[in-house]
Amino acid sequence: MKEWIKKILQGWDIYHPLQSFYRTSILTIQKLVYRTLYIKYKGKGFTCNVCRYVYEKFVSDMPDKLNRDAITKYKVIAGYGKNIICPNCLSTARERLVLAFLYETELENKKVLHFSPEKNIYNYLKRHAIVTTADLFPRFYKTIDKKISKVDATSIDFDDEQFDIVIACHIMEHIPDDKAAMQEIYRILKCGGKAILQVPYSENLLYTVETPGINEPELQQKLYGQKDHVRIYALHDYVDRLKFTGFEVQIVSYPELKHLYNNAIQKKECFLKISKPMT
Repeated sequence: MKEWIKKILQGWDIYHPLQSFYRTSILTIQKLVYRTLYIKYKGKGFTCNVCRYVYEKFVSDMPDKLNRDAITKYKVIAGYGKNIICPNCLSTARERLVLAFLYETELENKKVLHFSPEKNIYNYLKRHAIVTTADLFPRFYKTIDKKISKVDATSIDFDDEQFDIVIACHIMEHIPDDKAAMQEIYRILKCGGKAILQVPYSENLLYTVETPGINEPELQQKLYGQKDHVRIYALHDYVDRLKFTGFEVQIVSYPELKHLYNNAIQKKECFLKISKPMT
């Protein structure tokens, strides 16, 4: 969409509702198409841990041409590849990975803050926990949770130690001041609380790729592989930033996730177990 059209729609306060309606419509069509095309693959192979359907293969999701250069150059693990989308429920590999760990987490009566809520993760959480959803642009997510609040991750309007779990997947790479966001999440977590903060990352980079102050979508797309990203994290640097904030971080490597391969998780992606120390 042209930026000038976007600004006009934002001025009329209809941009985000229109985008939400567009996304919902596209997903509805995709679900119908994929369910039809993948009937012949049903019955063996990968098992979706959301809907429990089994397919010989899942739907591939590759970056478009404008995003591909940076992702390929730095070998970024960013949610793209083969067997990413479940043909039946459209769950993504990154959702299935997060859910695998949530299934093993005690959620009863736990208070969860869920940023930019993914539909399948939110639907599971609301059945088991006390969930508050939030985003800087909440109207994108009204179809997932009508009660979603407008919250800036760098200045969260909640008291200290309010939540047992904070989930904010694939948002840090959008935030110029990620240090402030990490500090705020740390602040609102209870001692012993957990955070799920997965991001796109590269294990081939020595340093995180970022240039503070850039606000040019085309340049960001070229540099970082998406027009609203502000960096590509080097994995070790991302972990160091979390630890500097005060978090304890355990990297669960991809080989250690072998028991989840059957759920078609993202190839080569690790999982970060992040927690706030008890004292």
